[in-house]
Amino acid sequence: MNTVRHYPWGSRTVIPELLGKASPADRPYAELWMGAHPDAPSVLSTGTPLDKAIQEQPEALLGPAVHARFGTRLPFLMKVLAAEQPLSLQAHPTNEQAEAGFAAEEAAGVPRDDSTRTFKDPFHKPELLLALTTFEALCGFRPVEESLHCLAKLQVPELKPTIAALARGGLRAAIPQLIALSPEHRSVLVSAVAEAAGRFVAAHDPEFINTYRWAASLATTYPGDPGVVISLLCNHLKLAPGEAVFLPAGNLHAYLSGAGVEVMAASDNVLRGGLTTKHVDLAALIEVLDFTDGRVPVIHPVLGPGGLRYPVPVDDFDLTRIQLDTGSGSLTTGGPQVVLCTEGTAVLASSEGELTLEKGGSAFVPAATPVTARGPAVLYRATTHLG
Repeated sequence: MNTVRHYPWGSRTVIPELLGKASPADRPYAELWMGAHPDAPSVLSTGTPLDKAIQEQPEALLGPAVHARFGTRLPFLMKVLAAEQPLSLQAHPTNEQAEAGFAAEEAAGVPRDDSTRTFKDPFHKPELLLALTTFEALCGFRPVEESLHCLAKLQVPELKPTIAALARGGLRAAIPQLIALSPEHRSVLVSAVAEAAGRFVAAHDPEFINTYRWAASLATTYPGDPGVVISLLCNHLKLAPGEAVFLPAGNLHAYLSGAGVEVMAASDNVLRGGLTTKHVDLAALIEVLDFTDGRVPVIHPVLGPGGLRYPVPVDDFDLTRIQLDTGSGSLTTGGPQVVLCTEGTAVLASSEGELTLEKGGSAFVPAATPVTARGPAVLYRATTHLG
């Protein structure tokens, strides 16, 4: 059994339909969590939460390599994410930054559930988002020269300090300048930018049209938020179903719309930079942000054992899309697995018997457990690079 998170930005249709519930639902279904994160661990058929089961039998469930590297915890979390409205602009720390920040807040006695708490745990949080539908996101900073042109084209006098900061000191100067503006200056600037962006959209000017369209839309949802202007400095990504993007530490991003399978390191460290009513820790954000500018590559899958694998440069997780036919294929791997069925019906078989996964169902497979699967079905399998 898995937990659904009902955040306001969620969809009322995607996850309910995946789970076979009434659609549209009476409230937004934003995320379906699968894994052993202590905030919302999956529950095994025995009734035991997965995190507790791992604590009791770490070597057996995780395997020796994963246990030695990551300790008594499942190092990844798998989600289905469905965004009807934009999420906040955010970035995540490296392991070193997370360890230092967590230790400092622990020493200062800041409660972990405090709204101003920045580091919830001592772990990094790289992410992979694989699109199930057309998926739009802001991801990393676009080339500075392009951003300068994007801002200047709007011909907004209130943008002159930002343009000057960007031209003189690059993103490292422009981003703090925007976030640190007074509420009065923010309100005037965002309103002027949204109005100018809307004029270009109405005129069907193709240059930067998606960037301007989203800026105007975001200003309606988040009036006076500096994230509206920061969005103009970000790459606008539009993923087709089956395409993915990897978000490393320091990458400033915001999911805008669409549904996808997300796999990430099992952490809750989120540093927000805008498009939010929640706490923004400017000093911590600037410390973790990667100000490198340039295009963000779209990840296309490669053929791997059992299916289409989405390669990422971290050991914490690995994601494969598996198209099952009626024949039996092996899912055995050295590390622990979380398997999600998104289409059809899958039958998993091991020495202990068979388990049927209907659409929306998932299973935890202990490390090195010999297991086969047959369909027809589509599975998403999360594991680690180790083992």
